[in-house]
Amino acid sequence: MSEGSKGSSLAFGQVVIGPPGSGKTTYCHGMQEFMGRIGRKVTVVNLDPANDAMPYQCAVDIAELITLPDVMENLKLGPNGGLIYCMEYLEANFDWLQEKLAAFRGHYYLFDCPGQVELYTHHDALKNVFAQLAKWNFRLAAVHLVDSHYCTDPGKFISVLCTSLSTMLHVELPHVNVLSKMDLIEQYGKLAFNLDYYTEVLDLSYLVDHLASDPFFRNYRRLNEKLVEVIEDYSLVSFVPLNVQDKESMRQVMQAVDKANGYSFGDQEHRSLEALMSAAVGADFHFTSTLAVQEKYVQSQDKALEEEAMDL
Repeated sequence: MSEGSKGSSLAFGQVVIGPPGSGKTTYCHGMQEFMGRIGRKVTVVNLDPANDAMPYQCAVDIAELITLPDVMENLKLGPNGGLIYCMEYLEANFDWLQEKLAAFRGHYYLFDCPGQVELYTHHDALKNVFAQLAKWNFRLAAVHLVDSHYCTDPGKFISVLCTSLSTMLHVELPHVNVLSKMDLIEQYGKLAFNLDYYTEVLDLSYLVDHLASDPFFRNYRRLNEKLVEVIEDYSLVSFVPLNVQDKESMRQVMQAVDKANGYSFGDQEHRSLEALMSAAVGADFHFTSTLAVQEKYVQSQDKALEEEAMDL
């Protein structure tokens, strides 16, 4: 993997990014298990210096180079400043990362990244790390996880759209936006619109109108209209729904990422994938045989409406 070597074999992978609590580590664990079952050799790389509890098998860990607690204690920095320092330190030690990754040639890579949003919208350290990986013939796609509970609040959803767009433009990688924790969305409350409105980011003027019905947001209608115009002018943001416990949902996300980074799997993996989708999975990793996420949500909404009608 020498820098600029055109003869080196290509390496494929995902950089898993998103705000704190969006499910990045859980996603890496689930995707490692899922890909392992279809015969893909997966290496998980932890680039989060604050991550000290990893459920997955971690092959490369930034903690061997630097940790956030050490930086905060020795340099008297807060958590945000400490994370930025850690990423700049990683950027200054590319040779360490290159040596660690070289031991896993031929593998598919999952990079579990920190949760500080500024690292993907303003700061250049991680962006430069991804660019360096590209020079080492890595073909990466960014998987941007967003907690699905933001869909239940129109104001927060507009904010998420702006953050997602800013991240896509700043990181400069093929991008797959994912609404995570879809299995929990029913606990967050009712959606103002059907789920595909949020995943496909359809006509956002309806969202602005819905916000204007709230006295607090009425005064900010013009601002929301301008934000929505920016999002729609770029026409880049859409989402793939994800329930990490649902194998069909995992397959859809994996195929979206494979399309984004150009990964083409062989016949053997295709046969393994077909077998996995048609057979029960072992008890060590519990995929639920649920319906598709959207169908499940719509059915629950219909049932709730029927119950309300009966009460009336």
